[in-house]
Amino acid sequence: MKVSLSWLREYIPIDLDPQEISDRLTMAGLEVDGLESLYDYLDNVVVGRVVQARQHPNADKLTCCAVDIGKEELSPIVCGAPNVREGMYVACALPGAVLPGDFKIKKSKLRGEPSHGMLCSAAELMLADDVSGIMDLEGEVVAGTPLESALELADVVFEIDLTPNRPDCLSLIGVAREIGAFTEPQNKVTLPDVTFPETQMDSRDIHDFITVEIEDPQLCPRYAAGMLFDVTVGPSPLWLKQRLEAVGLSSVNNVVDITNFVMMETGQPLHAFDYDNIAKNKIIVRTAGKPGDAPLEFTTLDSKAHKLDPEMLMICDGEKPVGIAGVMGGENSEITDATTRVLVESAYFNPVSIRRTAKRTGIASDASHRFERGVDPEGTMFALKRAVSLMAQLCSATIAEGIIDENPVKARPVTIDLSPTALNVRLGTSFSADEMAQILASVEFGVEKKMDKNDKDLLQVYVPSFRVDVARPEDLSEEVARLWGYNKIETSYPLVTAKGRPLAGRLVLRGNIRQAMTGFGFCEAINYNFIRKDACGRMGIEAPDKRTRMVEILNPISDQMAVLRTSIVPGLLETMARNNAKQVDTLQLFEIGKIFYDKAPGEQPEEVEVVGGLITGCRCDQTWYSKKEVVDFFDLKGVVQGFLDSLQISGVLYERTDAGTCPYFEPGYGAKVVKDGLILGTLGKIASGVGAAFGLKQDAYLFELDMDGLEKAVPRAIQAVGLPKFPSISRDMTFIVSKRVEVGAMMDTISTFAQKQGLIEDYFLFDVFEGRNIGEDKKSLSFRIVYRSASKTLTEKNIKKIHDQLSRKLIDDFNAGLPG
Repeated sequence: MKVSLSWLREYIPIDLDPQEISDRLTMAGLEVDGLESLYDYLDNVVVGRVVQARQHPNADKLTCCAVDIGKEELSPIVCGAPNVREGMYVACALPGAVLPGDFKIKKSKLRGEPSHGMLCSAAELMLADDVSGIMDLEGEVVAGTPLESALELADVVFEIDLTPNRPDCLSLIGVAREIGAFTEPQNKVTLPDVTFPETQMDSRDIHDFITVEIEDPQLCPRYAAGMLFDVTVGPSPLWLKQRLEAVGLSSVNNVVDITNFVMMETGQPLHAFDYDNIAKNKIIVRTAGKPGDAPLEFTTLDSKAHKLDPEMLMICDGEKPVGIAGVMGGENSEITDATTRVLVESAYFNPVSIRRTAKRTGIASDASHRFERGVDPEGTMFALKRAVSLMAQLCSATIAEGIIDENPVKARPVTIDLSPTALNVRLGTSFSADEMAQILASVEFGVEKKMDKNDKDLLQVYVPSFRVDVARPEDLSEEVARLWGYNKIETSYPLVTAKGRPLAGRLVLRGNIRQAMTGFGFCEAINYNFIRKDACGRMGIEAPDKRTRMVEILNPISDQMAVLRTSIVPGLLETMARNNAKQVDTLQLFEIGKIFYDKAPGEQPEEVEVVGGLITGCRCDQTWYSKKEVVDFFDLKGVVQGFLDSLQISGVLYERTDAGTCPYFEPGYGAKVVKDGLILGTLGKIASGVGAAFGLKQDAYLFELDMDGLEKAVPRAIQAVGLPKFPSISRDMTFIVSKRVEVGAMMDTISTFAQKQGLIEDYFLFDVFEGRNIGEDKKSLSFRIVYRSASKTLTEKNIKKIHDQLSRKLIDDFNAGLPG
């Protein structure tokens, strides 16, 4: 919202510095984003005195002038104005000046004579309408003085960032009212005179020319109209153009400019119809159709066609729509140069209805901006009279007798009982009832003092109709606080000791995962929750797999974001593809995010949080001391194991996945991560066909773990044991088994055996061998078993029996053989 200081002074005397006004408005809740001088374009325009004036030797209508601009040397300027003369004080634009219309002044030659500037008319400087000649500055002026200072042209425009709850300040009068509250002494706003000039009253009555019907009074509680005859449509006077341009509006013609002027002045949007385009002398306020009707197509003033839903409120004549209520008028009834009879509309519309219409049509007009926030329901008549009065003066029109004011739903006055004690407790202040009343009265709240049932002071506050945001005592507390000054309220602290609470378990888990993965050298990726609709197809996933139940986006911004993701895999693969395309071949990425499964129509999707990771490329950079080695499945498995170890999750098994669980993994290179029968997730190598579908040209290894499962698997407490006092003893055992035997299953058997025996401290696989010597379908697995006693030093005799029992159990359970 732009506000001109000189315009504000038409309603209230202001002697404060612009910066001080800006600071006080900001502290009162009307944040000023910036100040702009309205006459910045006059920076290089000074007062000049014409010392010499001679006829141009090569042009009859040009004059060669020598102009004193306050410097040692006179400035030569060629002028075409007929009124230039010696001794005349003029407005001189110097080289480098940029005049209205982006007209740049520079040194040049005109018909062979040098010209180092321009002598300006008032119209060229947007200071008056006079185009007959250059400005003749009278009075005591000094050559070289900046023109802005010489003519005392000081005006500042405030750029105010208003919150949606203050529609009353979407007007000059509203902002002036706020400024009046902090001036000393406090000043009340002086409203403009809206009396119709008697000399321009017409004997014809408006009711003989137009009738108004409101079919839906809940959407349009009030509709007022005035009418003018013999209207002359033409350019607006300069002062009106300047006012509009100062607040960022362009001039159209005098009729339209007046409606915009009054809207900026009062905050009440208006609309002017060409009466001769109103069919059957009737205005009907109704919706665009009935429920179930096809959308109505309507062309607005900007020559754009819009499809209107049946519930949208329209302004219609006896045959057709002529405007979208509160949003924009129609092209079929706009004001043109041929218009002679004008019907002026001033109405109050339901804010929710206007907001919905503006959003669905995509029309963001100054009118809808105000209506959807709520205008003054009692301000329609004042704004209408103001506009009609100005049109009579500036358009040489006559005013029809009477005004139409259809008001089927009256605005209810808002009265609030305010307890001064409660307000002081709420704000931490000590205002008296009289002080509160004075503060509220400064912004035109009506206040009466009375006693409550306990004989304590009570303020009965009458809320002005333009303050549609005030409805309860808490709102009045905010008014008192902001008008008094938030910075004046002393800071107080609660008397109780603030106690923090532990973070939610999921937040702690996310933090631990990030710490662990970044410690492994991974970078966190953040991908959109939206993916392509064919993502499951590219991954080889088919119905009835749960991951094919995708939630479709109604209005996706692109086909790349058509559905909510049901797996974190596509995002990681696409991130890898983008990096590979930029010659980044070695990657270690992880992502924590949600996936979504569609449920029954109308229900929210099921949300599941997962963590995924991807590795590709080389284990380390190639240097003189290391070779280039490509990562493989066991690098990924090591990362997953280390990641789980960092979370204190032990006893995890890795079981081979079937083709249906993860069809995007290369056969034989996929595994499930299992803890106590609970599947935590999967890991594996991306199949070559899937990689090609995502544009990958190298192997990728990826894991995906369920956060709910991880949270359940994380131990609630960690038990510590003392350091061992006695040495350990290690023994190895080697078995030849089928390649189908999973190492994890054998490790699980060892674990169960160890828990029963009590002397086995640790066990691990330290060697794997495959070759012709043991058979093509066989593999050799070597385990190291570590024994330790808490009470004595073990000998070979102590462990031989246990070691032999474990060896026989593994041979029997897995049909294993011994080497040799």
